[in-house]
Amino acid sequence: MRKLRIILSIAACKILIKLGKLMGKKGSYTPGVIAMKIYPDILRYLSDQVKGDIVFVCGTNGKTTTNNMLCTLLESSGKKVVCNKVGANMLAGVTVAFIEKAGIFGKLNADCASIECDEASLRHAVKHVRADKVVVTNLFRDQLDRYGEIESTIGLLNEALEKCPDTLLILNGDDPMSSTLGRGRKAKYFGINENCNEDVNETSEGRFCTVCGAPFEYNYYHYSQLGDWHCTGCDFARPHIDYAADNIDLDGKLAFDINGSVRLDLNYRGFYNIYNVLAAYSAYDAMGMKTDDINKIFGAYKPQIGRMESFTVGGKQVILNLAKNPAGFNQAIATVLADKRSKDVLVAINDAPSDGMDISWIWDVDFEKLADAETLSVFASGVRKHDTALRLKYAGFEDVKTIDITADTLRNIAKGDGEVCYLLVNYTVLFGTQEILKTISDKG
Repeated sequence: MRKLRIILSIAACKILIKLGKLMGKKGSYTPGVIAMKIYPDILRYLSDQVKGDIVFVCGTNGKTTTNNMLCTLLESSGKKVVCNKVGANMLAGVTVAFIEKAGIFGKLNADCASIECDEASLRHAVKHVRADKVVVTNLFRDQLDRYGEIESTIGLLNEALEKCPDTLLILNGDDPMSSTLGRGRKAKYFGINENCNEDVNETSEGRFCTVCGAPFEYNYYHYSQLGDWHCTGCDFARPHIDYAADNIDLDGKLAFDINGSVRLDLNYRGFYNIYNVLAAYSAYDAMGMKTDDINKIFGAYKPQIGRMESFTVGGKQVILNLAKNPAGFNQAIATVLADKRSKDVLVAINDAPSDGMDISWIWDVDFEKLADAETLSVFASGVRKHDTALRLKYAGFEDVKTIDITADTLRNIAKGDGEVCYLLVNYTVLFGTQEILKTISDKG
């Protein structure tokens, strides 16, 4: 009877995945819900067959990129990897990732697993899947109606980690919020070991010590609460960095050393990607993996949709980027600032449950900086386009146009006077916008 339920669970899931994709959906959540209803232990049954390490990647920003980078590194080393590459990171999505790799009779041939996991879902996932290593990229305010403040997210992660005391944590040592998870636990830390002279005039999160409540002080910091920090009231301070980036070159690219021995020279946009690369490399090294082709592997990596994804529309470059909270938007704006071309910018905000229905966070985004970015025209879109337009007006933009995202409106934006067009959108805006851009792009 047990074997029959396993077969039915896997078969139903695989059929629903295919049906979902035929209907234009990702098929990465509902099939997992059905599979677990048919056989609640299906995830444990399959994950127990993974021969090597199972790594969970959590964090507010960058977990999809980090997880997929890690998967790319592992696959390039010849490993068979279970990975939820599309970012379906709740329990049902994790279940789908394992079932997709399994045979219909429940046989799973996998050397390791790299699993992106929502911070609130990790406590559920570790009941079914062993966590050999857990990576935390960073912890920022995100989806206030779901997570609350950062301290609530830390509490959810602590609840999960208490269930797996032997897990090795791989944490962002530049982030005091992530670093607090390593107190009293096995942990390795990654971080940036030099002052990169990033603009510090932005809203800072996580300003108070999670141990004693006193404010943090910084020798330098990069953005939000990330930097070289220490508490003014107790001994909690930036830990020893096991995987340190230095000799950083940001002149049109990302180039840096890791521990003075590995030099990376990458054609990536965005200072924040240093942390994503560090997190993936740290996990890869902590798994005992080595490669001489690290630059080639990272260089060939293709980001998931909406991570500074470039299209050409009417001969003009249009760059689509996902940003879903103040820290993410501020880093997207920093990337726009680094581009010295004149530009048109669209900001699109939805308020679906998966976006977070409380969008008060837009007032913590430093949209004022867009005025210094050679911005010629600004557009607001999404379900909350009028709220977004009001925020942009208070940022100093008098002529903010509110639009719906269609093929025609995107073509018109691309025809603007700017040399490049940036589309900064949150989660549920992303996929529809990308589909339109693929249709209207010069290569579409």
